[in-house]
Amino acid sequence: MGLALFYHLTRSPLEAAMPMILSRAVGQGWRVVVRGTDAERMAWLDERLWLGPDEGFLPHGLAGGPHDDLQPVLLTVAGDLPEGASLMAVEGAEVAPAECAGRERVWILFDGNDAAAVARARELWSALTGAGVKAQYWSEESGRWAMKTERPAEAAGA
Repeated sequence: MGLALFYHLTRSPLEAAMPMILSRAVGQGWRVVVRGTDAERMAWLDERLWLGPDEGFLPHGLAGGPHDDLQPVLLTVAGDLPEGASLMAVEGAEVAPAECAGRERVWILFDGNDAAAVARARELWSALTGAGVKAQYWSEESGRWAMKTERPAEAAGA
């Protein structure tokens, strides 16, 4: 099983935190699929990435283009996950425990100022760790990202 990283956004909006994590992942040579729940919101995030600084440009695309399979970062609302791609779930997107297997990383970013988003993240934490996925919970409440807790990988149902 892979590693699920839960990022509790309390100071940074998604459009600021997401590029930071994605830049590091692409720098490691990883391909990342960013899965959301709303096509219009994903198009908005795509636009924000295009408007980023020239020196920190993050190569990416919005699903449905002719070169989806070549994109280092692909934003989508679809459930498909290419072989070997890491997954970033945003704004309540589904993550199945089986999707964590064989992935470098699975990130779950959620808005800590939204009670429904926090509840959804808690549900995902329980589902993933209950299935044996190793997970870490990261918070930026102090102004810097810090790991607050970690659950080791376990056999499902253990």
